[in-house]
Amino acid sequence: MQFKNEVEAVDALHQSFKNIQAEIGKVVIGQDEIVKSVLIAIFSNGHCLLVGVPGLAKTLLVQTVANVLDLDFNRIQFTPDLMPSDIIGAEILGEDRHFKFIKGPIFSNIILADEINRTPPKTQAALLEAMQEKAVTAAGVTHGLPQPFFVLATQNPIEQEGTYPLPEAQLDRFMFNISLNYPAFADELTIVKNTTSNKTAQLNKIISASEIQYFQKLIRDIPITDNVLEYAVKLVAKTRPNSEFATAEINNFISWGAGPRASQFLVLGAKCHAAVSGKYAPDIEDVQAVAEAILRHRIVRNYRAEAEGLTTEKIIRNLF
Repeated sequence: MQFKNEVEAVDALHQSFKNIQAEIGKVVIGQDEIVKSVLIAIFSNGHCLLVGVPGLAKTLLVQTVANVLDLDFNRIQFTPDLMPSDIIGAEILGEDRHFKFIKGPIFSNIILADEINRTPPKTQAALLEAMQEKAVTAAGVTHGLPQPFFVLATQNPIEQEGTYPLPEAQLDRFMFNISLNYPAFADELTIVKNTTSNKTAQLNKIISASEIQYFQKLIRDIPITDNVLEYAVKLVAKTRPNSEFATAEINNFISWGAGPRASQFLVLGAKCHAAVSGKYAPDIEDVQAVAEAILRHRIVRNYRAEAEGLTTEKIIRNLF
């Protein structure tokens, strides 16, 4: 893609984003903010953790995003007996008596890791390592993953029996933790009407893999003023108990705060949020718009906060 300048490129991203949202909206009803967050993560080259009860169209959302973005899509159902080789692939002995690597389902642009907390830590670690390195290693040979590469992992917040919760260090690999709620009544009427008839929406492919990679690079090139950068870093520093910026609420109710990766994602997320909104540089409102989904899984409440019913989201909003 060639544009005369950065302003023209941001305008193109803004228009593409609107077209993508409109196309996804033909199939995924009433989840505009969720769709927006997923797309911001993709254009920021990050990954998402989606927390919601079954039946809220998580798979449909990812499948639709993959179709509209003209990307390959694979779904991996995480189960207690899933092995790392079931995800990344394995070496097998061929007919010519030489070992060859058979690629696993992770070799795709978009991966839906369904119920990631149902599989043992060893298998979780294999996926999370691939997310970080954008490559997998088998028999001492490194195999690069297709680009762009994006993982959307889901968790069911209700059933916790027989699960393996992701440790904080692994949760930190996800750019966003998105909470998915039940649709509004009017939206649910539309969903039921559309899904109980023979009507099927025809989706158009809006953008290609190479264009996505171009826009991912563009996001990093977008300038950010010193005061907005300082605000983002200070917001993360405020979440750390007993730090110089910590509030009394943080010291009383938080055990652990967010690390430097949260600051990096806040700045990238704010840049992307500004660009898809048609702005050429982020401001403090853009930082605040992405802060909740970025910080939600990076701060740990103590027993006092749980006893008083103080939610992580309320603590984050109080920091604004």
